[in-house]
Amino acid sequence: MTATVPSRSQRTLVLVHGLWDTPHLFRRLVRRLEQHGVPLLVPHLPHRLGAVPLNTLAQQLDAHIRDGCGDATEVDLLGFSMGGIIGRVWLQQLGGARRTRRFVSVGSPQRGTFTAQWIPPWLFAGLADMKRGSPLLHSLNNDVQVLRELDCISYYCRWDLMVVPGWQAHLPVGRVSSLPVLTHQQLMSHPLALDALLTALLAD
Repeated sequence: MTATVPSRSQRTLVLVHGLWDTPHLFRRLVRRLEQHGVPLLVPHLPHRLGAVPLNTLAQQLDAHIRDGCGDATEVDLLGFSMGGIIGRVWLQQLGGARRTRRFVSVGSPQRGTFTAQWIPPWLFAGLADMKRGSPLLHSLNNDVQVLRELDCISYYCRWDLMVVPGWQAHLPVGRVSSLPVLTHQQLMSHPLALDALLTALLAD
């Protein structure tokens, strides 16, 4: 018997916010997705200004997905900024890839960011996880085989001042596109960025 791949309308889309954000960040995108009847899960992951390690936040994400979607429902995952790293931990280290079809990384420091380079881990562990060459990012980037089995898409802002350098804010696999915006936050608010994201997220 051939397995049936769930359609876009059947897969729950999980949106993961980043540093200094809440689910409110996605309000514009959510309004547009709701017009297409996309099932959504938009959890709040309290990070205490970056003090909570990203592994801990990924475990919280796993609990939200299990509670909101059960253990079997296939999902798509979009992570914005730090949320893209949290999503990768869930996918690569907590088994999330087994139930995921598409992973969209938006403005995420997948190779780290120089803006976190001098953050002391004992004070802000989550921020320190995003340093270039951090143990967490080294572990994630050292074995990306599970990501090769997903539909991975990365979007970045070339002039990003939060993720530096902005043009390196993409996954090591999958499609990569620069969005025509000027700031980090516009990646989730500018109409041109939302148009691109919506097209990717609605695709079968």
